[in-house]
Amino acid sequence: MPLPRYKQINTDVTPYYHCISRCVRQSFLCGKDHNTGVNYEHRRKWIQQRLHQLTKAFAIDLCAYAVMHNHLHVVLHIAKARANSWSMDEVLLRWRLFYKCPPLVQRYLDDAESIFSEAELAEIESLSMTYRKRLQCISWFMKLLNEYIARRANKEDECTGYFWERRFRSQAILDEKALASVMAYVDLNPIRANIATTLRNSKYTSIQYRLNARSANKKPKFLMLFSEQSSDKTMVLPFTFEEYLALLNQTIKHTPNKLTYECQSSNVSPFQRLKMTEENWCYVTRHFEKLFSGPAGSPTSMVNFAHASGRLRKPNMANAQRYLA
Repeated sequence: MPLPRYKQINTDVTPYYHCISRCVRQSFLCGKDHNTGVNYEHRRKWIQQRLHQLTKAFAIDLCAYAVMHNHLHVVLHIAKARANSWSMDEVLLRWRLFYKCPPLVQRYLDDAESIFSEAELAEIESLSMTYRKRLQCISWFMKLLNEYIARRANKEDECTGYFWERRFRSQAILDEKALASVMAYVDLNPIRANIATTLRNSKYTSIQYRLNARSANKKPKFLMLFSEQSSDKTMVLPFTFEEYLALLNQTIKHTPNKLTYECQSSNVSPFQRLKMTEENWCYVTRHFEKLFSGPAGSPTSMVNFAHASGRLRKPNMANAQRYLA
């Protein structure tokens, strides 16, 4: 029986989470169905655009994503401090981007001359507190992503029923080593699946988006920045883009017939900071989901997360000790 979400997500321990949604029966509902010949490739663009829209409103950052033919991966960062810094009006406006608010809230936002009683203001404030919590909630983020895509795809197919499996999977990412590993696992998904040969032609992935932004001398607008890309060191990924690219390239080098080099610096030492052997790194980034069915991180961090979340079992401890210690 699946664990309740509160035992899978605990922002007091870690703000990073890897989420996966798969199409029902693992059908190719976002790619080319080889049995029918129907091509649904355009739906991958829908998902990418929706992800970008959601990050504009939510206090949730996209660290990495890959939209595949029958599933998607996202690595998310929950920015609680940012959500708590928003004014009541900003919260209401952000929520209204996706949902029609109650008439009282609509009048509050649209009619500057309206006069409200104390009871009405209290109700508006109560609603804003509810919306503030939702705007930093992974479950609401994934709901607004998956429900939108399912409705749009069903309308296109003139059918009803499930598009995604009923429940998205989430796993806590507990430390820097696990974060780098899962981001690489996600960004290299098309190359492992033999639908791309380089980082630049890995369509609908965060790494392609980052490389295109760098080519245009811009920062990736909808993605969480690396440590050298922002002066706000509290809201960036804990390593540099060049370090991350070096890790990806080193992994690709060990994939047959997949060679690409995007690094600008030859002095980057990809494994020095993570303290992982090349063999372990490549194995983890190929088999991350199989190695870690739940939280991923060092053995100590996994024990701490289990205690904080009220979990009795601590799965995959042997793999954590072997690969992420």
